[in-house]
Amino acid sequence: MTARQQRTAHEGRPDPAVPWPGSWQPLGARFRTDQDGRPGTNFALWAPDAEAVELCLFAEDGGETRHPLTERTFQTWHGYLPGVLPGTRYGYRVHGRWDPWTGARWNPAKLLLDPYARAVDGSYTAHDATCAAVRGWPEQDVADTVRDNRDSAPYVPKAVVVHDDDDWYDDQRPKTPWAETVLYELHVRGFTMRHPGVPRELRGTYAGLAHPAAIGHLVDLGVTAVELLPVHQYADEDHLQQRGLTNYWGYNTLGFFAPHAGYAASGSRGQQVGEFKRMVRALHAAGIEVILDVVYNHTAESGVMGPSLSLRGIDNAGYYRLDRSRRGYADYTGCGNTLDTRQPHAVRLITDSLRYWVTEMGVDGFRFDLAAALARGSDGVEMHHPFLGAVSQDPLLSRVKLIAEPWDVGPGGYQVGGFPPLWAEWNDKYRDAVRDFWRGARLDVRELGYRLSGSSDLYQRGGRRPYASVNFVTAHDGFTLRDLVSYDRKHNEANGEQNRDGTDDNRSWNCGVEGETEDPEVRGLRVRQLRNLMSTLLLSTGVPMLTAGDELGRTQGGNNNAYCQDNETSWLDWTLLADPQWRELTALTGTLIRLRRRHPVLRQRAFFSGRAAEPGGQRDLVWFNARGKEMTEGDWYAPDGVLGMLLSGSAMSERDEHGCELTDDSFLLLLNGGSVDVPFTLPGEPWPCRYETVVDTARPGPQDPGRGGVVTLAGRSLQLLRAPAGHQAG
Repeated sequence: MTARQQRTAHEGRPDPAVPWPGSWQPLGARFRTDQDGRPGTNFALWAPDAEAVELCLFAEDGGETRHPLTERTFQTWHGYLPGVLPGTRYGYRVHGRWDPWTGARWNPAKLLLDPYARAVDGSYTAHDATCAAVRGWPEQDVADTVRDNRDSAPYVPKAVVVHDDDDWYDDQRPKTPWAETVLYELHVRGFTMRHPGVPRELRGTYAGLAHPAAIGHLVDLGVTAVELLPVHQYADEDHLQQRGLTNYWGYNTLGFFAPHAGYAASGSRGQQVGEFKRMVRALHAAGIEVILDVVYNHTAESGVMGPSLSLRGIDNAGYYRLDRSRRGYADYTGCGNTLDTRQPHAVRLITDSLRYWVTEMGVDGFRFDLAAALARGSDGVEMHHPFLGAVSQDPLLSRVKLIAEPWDVGPGGYQVGGFPPLWAEWNDKYRDAVRDFWRGARLDVRELGYRLSGSSDLYQRGGRRPYASVNFVTAHDGFTLRDLVSYDRKHNEANGEQNRDGTDDNRSWNCGVEGETEDPEVRGLRVRQLRNLMSTLLLSTGVPMLTAGDELGRTQGGNNNAYCQDNETSWLDWTLLADPQWRELTALTGTLIRLRRRHPVLRQRAFFSGRAAEPGGQRDLVWFNARGKEMTEGDWYAPDGVLGMLLSGSAMSERDEHGCELTDDSFLLLLNGGSVDVPFTLPGEPWPCRYETVVDTARPGPQDPGRGGVVTLAGRSLQLLRAPAGHQAG
């Protein structure tokens, strides 16, 4: 006991430098008022094998005060400090063994972020002092075994104490059924940075996305949910900082509970939490759900010579998958490390974070980056994995939208169609089939038939539904829709990686000229291809996902990996709406979404059977060739790129909420992926006897194909014909 502690103990007064015992739960920093009305904060950190833990508080001038946590309960170090108020910055220094050969990498010289921090102030600065080992050690093959004793505090962000003061009593969640969902993937910053209707001081922020001008576009378009690129607090990698760039996409998470402070207009001392909540409320009030793209598969600490910012310094072997040597990491993410979801506390960290974002931040679901990495057991990807089990049995998480990116970079990591019920998946087979069809790379229609009708070959097993398939043609990663029809090759020179980054498998077609052109024929073909791609996406069974700006004709100049382009390359260009061709594309997108909303036959909740529900009745799905005859086996293999798909509104296998059978108009979708016009004979009896044109991507405007006639299906075009319910039989 120090002299000061002896003196205060003798006088019967508590030592302000030594926290009170406090509570071991909940984890993190929780501000509260005790029974005598005195405010303070309880701190709790799970660190089972640490030898000592110091709580470090930071003053406005940067001065650091260290408080030892002397209480340990159930592997959790804890203490309560009276007088610590919301807005206070803090971190931890964790003491323990330095034994990299067994995975032990404790180093109290490194200030660590609380894994349960609700807010983060400051950013990570690339500096050698942030590494637990000596980066500049002469013998690089053993550098990771030599401890670096320099203080990292000046170069790392600090956690912030937050006041939890919101119970969401006035929030109305849209609770949109999966089958009615239309996703819109957007970047919080990029969506409003150039929006003329959003005040300049709010652009690029949560408040900017909550502004009526931003929400108005989403409402006018008709999307039901925004899927936000990562908003968890993240850090910019060293190599990007050295090139003067940033991680714009944010797939480099540092804090699983904290909204990224860089997207807040109101401040970073906890204000970002309230601003995020107000954004969610505003979107909910407009009938729009909020889905978060979350990165739990790895963290910003990278490989063994990466910075020691949080989990590595708290319990390296308890959070990360180590390799056989125990000195390095098993990397199934391509980012240097992989969170070890075989460990109970790693699973708890993730599920606690998910529940927090649902209950206290108001979100409606999650898209899991590299989800296969979260389901990796000791022998590969396991669909009975503890993490998947924990989510499926959780009474809260099992009720929100769960979307898997169903792959990682490890062996056996490609798992499209493999996730269990409750999970939807990004369906890249849909993306590839639609791209290939419209660029003319594969004119037989075998694959396309599955993708248009909900991908039953992938998702019908195990009781899943068509809405397990999240259909997309583009996403943040890759070409924009306009670039998909304008470039054959990637053009990523601005990323500073000699154009080596980004995929070479773009499945794109530049329509004859690489990049922008004034050639009217090429420009006209490109606009038609955009209509084809957008229409196909929104008329397919499953859950469509649009990428923000595709409806505006947004271009990234051929950059298919703009992860580090926080500039006009990535930001939406709202001036495109001044161009009639892009206004028309936006209008077509909205028309198709509204059509989908009005007609349940276009958003089926069950897979098609291809059979009549009763003898002599209509079948729910019928395929036709250009002669107006039902497809034969040979037709599926024919290299003509023509397909007719009839969705019968009188043969749906669904009932409404009152148990009544649903009926709808019937629709005939005609596609021609070839370059020449094709006469398509409309099916005769017993199929619908009269149609009206709803969409023709080659000839915008109303047309009437008449009764039992022939329509001209222009080369590389799509038509959607409707048979009103009263004209569905001859």
